[in-house]
Amino acid sequence: MSPLFRRKPADLVEDATSSVEQEVTSAESRPKGYTPSKKELGVVTPKRVATGRRVQDPAPANRKEAYKQLRERQRAERAEAAEGMRNGDERYLLARDRGPERSLVRDIVDSRRTVGSWFIGGAVIVLIGSSVPNPLIQQISTLIWAGLALAVILDSILIARRIKKLVKERFPQTGQRLGSLYLYGIMRGLTFRRMRMPKPKVDLGTKP
Repeated sequence: MSPLFRRKPADLVEDATSSVEQEVTSAESRPKGYTPSKKELGVVTPKRVATGRRVQDPAPANRKEAYKQLRERQRAERAEAAEGMRNGDERYLLARDRGPERSLVRDIVDSRRTVGSWFIGGAVIVLIGSSVPNPLIQQISTLIWAGLALAVILDSILIARRIKKLVKERFPQTGQRLGSLYLYGIMRGLTFRRMRMPKPKVDLGTKP
């Protein structure tokens, strides 16, 4: 029989006591702010196994499983991109929405009520009124349509003037064409506030 198995219990207790004393001595010699590593504590990082592969991303067992994982990953990426776009994150915005000038234009439009946001609703009312077989109602619908169109034009001019003033003040060296910024702001003004993308960051009446 090996000498290892012939050791007395008293010897085993002595060895264990000696090992504990060595660990205590080592701990006392460390500085107060020392934090033992996971390796020293015997803790295994749960996110990875011995091969280095993340536990939450197991290797697909077959092609069907691989396609399923790919679809789930793409779905998560699309959801993240959509949320980032709604929040105005530059990483996810379309080219037409990127840049500090465009962000300023959005704030200018979103900080005020625009006639254009009611244009679609007014157009529907005018369309219904014009289809009624009554000359008076048709005439009223035509006048409403003309008044609504005029109001949109005037409001668009005011938006463009406001954009020109603030962009020149804050971005005097901008490379953006003002005409493009005007059109961007006017088109945003024609959209219902709740449907605007990216979503408004400022409240109505807030100074942009």
